[in-house]
Amino acid sequence: MWSDLLNRVKEGDLKALARAVSMVENEQGDYTAFLKLLPSSQKKIIGITGPPGAGKSTIADCLINEFVARQKKIAVLCVDPSSPFTKGALLGDRIRMNSWFNSPNVFIRSLASRGSTGGLHPKIIEITDVIKTAPFDIIIIETVGAGQTETEIAALADTTVVVLVPEAGDEIQNMKAGLMEIADIFVVNKSDRPEADRFVKNLLAMLQLSFYAKQKNAPVIKMIATEKKGIEILVEKILSHQTNKTMERRNFLLFAEKAYWLIKQKRMKDVNMQMLAERIEHLSADKEFNLYKFIEEF
Repeated sequence: MWSDLLNRVKEGDLKALARAVSMVENEQGDYTAFLKLLPSSQKKIIGITGPPGAGKSTIADCLINEFVARQKKIAVLCVDPSSPFTKGALLGDRIRMNSWFNSPNVFIRSLASRGSTGGLHPKIIEITDVIKTAPFDIIIIETVGAGQTETEIAALADTTVVVLVPEAGDEIQNMKAGLMEIADIFVVNKSDRPEADRFVKNLLAMLQLSFYAKQKNAPVIKMIATEKKGIEILVEKILSHQTNKTMERRNFLLFAEKAYWLIKQKRMKDVNMQMLAERIEHLSADKEFNLYKFIEEF
């Protein structure tokens, strides 16, 4: 059963791929047996993150357009905010990318963040590995856009693109403690707006003061995504970064990050706040109750 599904995914059957993603996303049946059959893949991931309204979806659309023109097959995972009622994705990103729905070379899937504070779906690692099995040349992941807490993409993407806008000038000091430190490439979108040049200058100055070589070497690209200006430069910088020899060492670190996250997720699967509250309430009658002895059980 699983072997047949996997073979169809490898052959590029998009219905089989959609079914496999849904199965993993919703933890249906013995989905872990399917995951254990997935082959190793060296395909690189492009991550796009940044504050809300920076133009992440428009830039993702530009990247799709550029890669399709280069005869590439592209998969895009868009992590949307969760509906407070259904917990499903609001599908805002699909509206911006609707011109690609019927393209045989483009696969777009929206995922709900389901309350995740890191801007990604709780099963994003597993879903990405399923996507890697299909015959795609390029895989793009776009995060929700929640601000500086969206640093999980750095543990998943081989190349992280952080999208900013000139108006973020006053917020840059707050962002640099989180979001700013994960970038491999910075994009200053909407660079036709006033203060764009000044913002780029201040950003470059801030990067030079960084303790991290990664930040100092991160290119800063000016773009007007709605007019597709600057997209060729962004594509070349992404491809250059992904073929860099230093990426080999980083790949092992990415695997370690993923392994750590999956182990943590598995060990914490049966632990939740409600269960802990009930256990503590039950034990609270014991005047000798000690929180630190209690957590030793877990």
